[in-house]
Amino acid sequence: MSDRFRLTLAQLNAVVGDIDGNAEQAKTAWGEAKAAGSDMLALPEMFITGYNTQDLVMKPVFHQAAIAAIHALAKVCADGPAIAIGGPALEGAELFNAYYVLQGGAVTARVLKHHLPNETVFDEVRLYGSAPVAGPYTVGPLRIGSPICEDAWHEDVAETLAETGAEILLVPNGSPYYRGKMDTRLNIMVSRVVETGLPLVYLNMVGGQDDQVFDGGSFVLNPGGSLAVQMPVFERALTHVDFLRGPEGWRAEAGDLAHVPDLMEQDYHAMVLSLRDYMRKTGFKKVLLGLSGGIDSAIVAVIAADALGPENVRCVMLPSEYTSQGSLDDAQAVAEALGCGYDFVPITEGRGAITATLAPLFEGTEPDVTEENIQSRLRGLLLMAMSNKFGEMLLTTGNKSEVAVGYATIYGDMSGGYNPIKDLYKTRVFDICRWRNANHRPWMMGPKGEVIAPRIIDKPPSAELRADQKDSDSLPDYPVLDAILQILVDGDGSIEDCVKAGYAREDAVKVEHLIYISEYKRFQSAPGTRLSKHAFWLDRRYPIANRWRDGRHN
Repeated sequence: MSDRFRLTLAQLNAVVGDIDGNAEQAKTAWGEAKAAGSDMLALPEMFITGYNTQDLVMKPVFHQAAIAAIHALAKVCADGPAIAIGGPALEGAELFNAYYVLQGGAVTARVLKHHLPNETVFDEVRLYGSAPVAGPYTVGPLRIGSPICEDAWHEDVAETLAETGAEILLVPNGSPYYRGKMDTRLNIMVSRVVETGLPLVYLNMVGGQDDQVFDGGSFVLNPGGSLAVQMPVFERALTHVDFLRGPEGWRAEAGDLAHVPDLMEQDYHAMVLSLRDYMRKTGFKKVLLGLSGGIDSAIVAVIAADALGPENVRCVMLPSEYTSQGSLDDAQAVAEALGCGYDFVPITEGRGAITATLAPLFEGTEPDVTEENIQSRLRGLLLMAMSNKFGEMLLTTGNKSEVAVGYATIYGDMSGGYNPIKDLYKTRVFDICRWRNANHRPWMMGPKGEVIAPRIIDKPPSAELRADQKDSDSLPDYPVLDAILQILVDGDGSIEDCVKAGYAREDAVKVEHLIYISEYKRFQSAPGTRLSKHAFWLDRRYPIANRWRDGRHN
C-alpha cells in the first residue's frame, strides 16, 4: 500500500447557473491534476451549480441538469485522478447539499450535508434536507472524511468520521467573506484537528456572487494544528498537497504559505473582486458613475478602475449652481489621476425646465427638500439615459452610513446596478481612501500612487444641494454617527446601549428613527459588496411598515 497521496486543491471561481462552464473548469483542473501525478482533485461545495444558488436549486430541471453533469464529468474523467465535487443530490423527492466522489468513470461515494446553516445569508433549511452523518470514503490508500462546510463548524460530524476510520478531513466550503472571518475559520478548524488528531484540508471557493464574496484562503492543517499550506485570498489558485504516512498516521508536507493581508486590504480586495465578478457574470463590460468631487464617488471610481481598468470607466460631473469650484476641480482631478473618461453635463437648464413645469402646482409653497431631490433625480435620469445609450452599468455611491439613515435620494443618486461601498461606513471610507493612495497590488488594474487628492478626503462632506450645505447640519458627525450605527445595526443594540457607550440619548433616538423610516429605500436599493455579518439585505431583514421605536421605551 502506498505511503504517499497527492491531493490537488482547486480554489476556483464558479458561476451560479453555468453548469456547463463550471464542469469545464473542473475538467481543466482535473487535467492539471493528472499532469501533476495527483491521486485526487478536490473542488469546493456546490461547485457544479455555483454558490449561493438560493431558490434556483429547487427548480427540478436545474438540479437534475446539475446531477447529470456530475455523472457526465465522471465518465469524461475516468482515466486519472479521482474527483471530489460539490453539487445537489436527490434521495427520493428530497434535495440535499452533497459532495460527490468520482472514480473510474462512476460516482463511487456521495456525502450528504448534515448541519444546515440558517442565519445571515444562508437559508439552507429552506432548500435542503438534513442527512444523517455518514462515515468516510476511500480513495486509493486513504480513508477521507468530508464534513461539508457547516458540518465542520460543529464537533459531532468530525468526531463521528474519526471514530469510523477517517484518516484525513477534507472540508469543502462555500464560505463568504466578512471582516475577520479568516481568523474565525482557522480557529474552528484547529479545534477539529485537536479533537480528532487528524490533518484537515479547508477548501474554499473564490469569487463574487451578487452581494457575497467568496475569499478563498484555503489551507491545510497537520495534527496538532500547525499550518502546512496557505493558499492565497481572493484569487483563483490550484495547489498540489502531498500527504505522507508515517508511524503516527498521515501528515501533509510543508507547502507554500501565501501572504494573508490585513483587514483593510481584505475589504478593498473584496470590493474590487465583487464588482469585477458582478460585471463579468451579468455580461456588462463598462460602468459609469456620477463623480461629484466628494469622497464616496471618488473611491467608487477608483474601485471601478481597479476592477475593470480605467478605459472601462466613465466619470460624469453633473453640476448645478450649488456645485463649488472646488468640487469641479476635485472631480476632474480624480478622473485624470485614474485615466478614466470624463464628461461634463450641467443640470442647470434641465432643472430650470422642471422647476418651471412644476411652478403652477407648487405656487404658494416654500422651497424645501423637494427642490433638492429634483436635482438628485435629474442627475439619476441623465445617468440612466447614458447607461441605456452606451450599455454601461451605472454604479451607485452611497456608503453604509448614508444607506442606514436614508441620506440618499431614491430614484436619484440611489439609481444604478451595483454599489461597491454599500457596507462600508463613512469613517472607513476615509481610511480606505488613504490606504489605496499608499498601496498598490498586482490585482489592481488602476494606476499606482495618490489617486484621491488629500483635500478630497479632508474637506467636510456635503451633498451640495443648497448653499453652504454640510452633512453635519442634520446628522451627528460621522465618527459619532458610525459608532451609534455599529451599536444599533451591527450589534443589534438598544438606545440604552448607546447611552452606556457615552453617546447622547437624543442622537441615538434620532438615528434609530432614521434607520427604521429608511427601510423602504434599502428594499429598493442596488446590491453591493458584503463586508460584515450585518450588511443590509440578507443579513438584516426588517419590515418596511414598522412602528417599533426603542426610544419610546427608555
